[in-house]
Amino acid sequence: MSASVRRSGTVAVVGRPNAGKSTLVNALVGEKVAIVSDKPQTTRRRILGIRNAPEGQIVFVDTPGLHKPMHRLNKAMMNEALEAIREVDLRLLVVDVSVPAGGGDRWVAEFFARVPRPNVVLLNKIDRVAVKSSLLPRMAALAGTQAFEEIVPGSALTGDGLEALLEILLRYLPEGDELFPVETVTTTDLKTRYAETIREKFLERTREEIPYGLGVVIDEVGRDEAKNMTIVMATVVVDRENHRRIVLGTGGRLLRDSGMAARLDLERTFGGRFFLDLTVAARPGWREDARFLAGLTS
Repeated sequence: MSASVRRSGTVAVVGRPNAGKSTLVNALVGEKVAIVSDKPQTTRRRILGIRNAPEGQIVFVDTPGLHKPMHRLNKAMMNEALEAIREVDLRLLVVDVSVPAGGGDRWVAEFFARVPRPNVVLLNKIDRVAVKSSLLPRMAALAGTQAFEEIVPGSALTGDGLEALLEILLRYLPEGDELFPVETVTTTDLKTRYAETIREKFLERTREEIPYGLGVVIDEVGRDEAKNMTIVMATVVVDRENHRRIVLGTGGRLLRDSGMAARLDLERTFGGRFFLDLTVAARPGWREDARFLAGLTS
């Protein structure tokens, strides 16, 4: 690409739940802007991550995984993803090739045949594929839809193929100057980033249906300048009373361990010291409560 031509634009990162979209965005931006979990449907809202390079600026829009919505919360998540797909300059479909293709993958490929162009595919998690030639039928199937300009094998975890991916993405973006100041890496507000970090640590320590019914509300953020300390008061919301007891853990251990992990992560990301005051509350049906969802931080 000619150094004299600068390109800038928006790229929606879309795909099935747990395809590695957030890991990819963090890798491409070079900083953690989205939480990562092995639980599907971790990302609940659009998150912007911005990559600045001499050739231009790429604004990545990390979206919730494409899935069949079962609750008002999930419907809102799907609306976030579909709106991002319509609004951006380029769409990047992330496909997890470490698992066999299924009906959901075919639905996504067919869906992309109906959305605007250009579209690019990343065959993600190739580090988990022992026989690389097994990717060829997958690539042929995607190419057969005639919905994609490029198909790129790579790994968000190892970085394999990501430089080639960046070059391809820039090639399809419009010419123009930066959309955001070059020092910007995300537009997500601090309260939401705090809440997402807290939620990530509880996702790591819970299982079964609990992660899907768990949210975080930031009640208050304050500063102690003398101690260079940010004080965050937050409520971890679950949708059943027995889940509240599980999230607390025996003697409050799970709450304590999750809070400590979140504090350390926040200090690594933002610098300075953090103090987290976390409580856990059961709010049955919160995923169907439109008013509560409107005020939910994460």
